[in-house]
Amino acid sequence: MSDIELAVIGGSGLYDMTDLQVSDNVSITTPFGLPSGKITIGTLHGQQVAFLPRHGRGHSLSPSEVPYRANIWALKSLGVRYIVAVSACGSLREDYQPGDIVIPDQLVDFTKGKREVTFYGRGLVAHVGVPFPFSPELGRALAKSMTTVGANVHQGGCFITIEGPRFSTKGESNLFRNWGMSIVGMTTSPEAFLAAEAEIAYACMAHVTDYDVWHDAEELVTADLVIRTLSANAVLAKAGISQLASSKQEWAADFAAHSAMRDALALVGDWEAIPEDVKSDLEPIIGRYIVT
Repeated sequence: MSDIELAVIGGSGLYDMTDLQVSDNVSITTPFGLPSGKITIGTLHGQQVAFLPRHGRGHSLSPSEVPYRANIWALKSLGVRYIVAVSACGSLREDYQPGDIVIPDQLVDFTKGKREVTFYGRGLVAHVGVPFPFSPELGRALAKSMTTVGANVHQGGCFITIEGPRFSTKGESNLFRNWGMSIVGMTTSPEAFLAAEAEIAYACMAHVTDYDVWHDAEELVTADLVIRTLSANAVLAKAGISQLASSKQEWAADFAAHSAMRDALALVGDWEAIPEDVKSDLEPIIGRYIVT
């Protein structure tokens, strides 16, 4: 399965596309528990692609319950080097309209400490640098693919992750706007940061479903509104993923994200002091750095 370099995290309906030939549905047990669900493996324009339903099949996991570490570890164990994360978001800007696609370039974590946010600890300390939490290279390729299939794409913007599962109050929504945030959602943190720790290039295809609750002239965000807009955008999302896979030869390369941990482990002075079970658990992620 080492040829599975591209993965998509999002709704289970994303792999229902004409050009995809599904070959397997795999269950993977990780040191961090079970992933959200089985990973669907298929061939798309000659490229093997993995699809993982973030919230489980049937949307059974809340944003706080998603096993983010298990999801990223499982994809890394398959050989994944590039992740496209498909997410719903609320717009905090007048010009980012419902139905638009945003490829954000910055991320703010406003979750409440309920989620496991790192693979490290238990005797192994690592400080990964994330000045650019989304892969610029993959983001550009994704934006180009989405534009090619007819989406109205915005490149750039700061994505703030809230805990959920509730939506924002008007006070919170206006605060995020005053902070200069562009879009708001519930799942991009810690997903993007764990991908960085796993040295996987990560880009987000954020679907604007609403104006959150700050816009007095527009419909307030509800679960029904999010579902309706995502359903309308599903064809675009699948077409964009198909286009990205078909053009993989043009954009796939070694990106900065693929060596993100090179300096992050600089404080490890004695690898023999690191517990063996920790080194074993993290071998698929940082095996090339572990000194035995």
